[in-house]
Amino acid sequence: MTDGQRKDGVVKKNKRMTLILAGGVLFMFGFSYLLVPIYNIVCKQIGFNGKGANSASVMAADMRVDTSRTIKVEFATVVNSALDFKFTPLYRTVEMHPGETRLVYFYAENLTGKGKTIQAVPSVTPADAARFLKKTECFCFTQQYFYKGEKADMPVSFFIDPAIPNNIKEITLSYTLFDASGYEKKQPQFRKGRINL
Repeated sequence: MTDGQRKDGVVKKNKRMTLILAGGVLFMFGFSYLLVPIYNIVCKQIGFNGKGANSASVMAADMRVDTSRTIKVEFATVVNSALDFKFTPLYRTVEMHPGETRLVYFYAENLTGKGKTIQAVPSVTPADAARFLKKTECFCFTQQYFYKGEKADMPVSFFIDPAIPNNIKEITLSYTLFDASGYEKKQPQFRKGRINL
């Protein structure tokens, strides 16, 4: 084998490896791009992370209140570090009976110097309780647009399914607020249910 043939073999191997690596990078980019929609679909189907597949508002209308039990619901908020917002529940806790519908509000204020589109992502703990906490109205269902310096109280209407196991006495509903500017959906319902202050 001559030096020229060796160099041609090495060049071919390098080209092949470059194509394989470029394909891997493209695959990883595509997978990361599709990860959020796939995650949302899976969560909706299994009722994980506060996203249920059934119609909570229809269920709430047919629900009987179980006055023999009381469940404490705590509310928590987190603002992603890349976002300059004030975000807090107006009530830290509520006590309620399974089957009872409650309306609570979360205060949000845009502290940035410009308008921002935000998205709140819910989380329910313990994980076993997620499928029993049903939201009928929530600011987390759509992106929210806040003008520079805007303040608003944003609603969450929810109930706890009476089928919740007796051993679950406390539930935490938390929201993490993310900057969705640049990821705006085509027709978000920016203002639904909000009380602007």
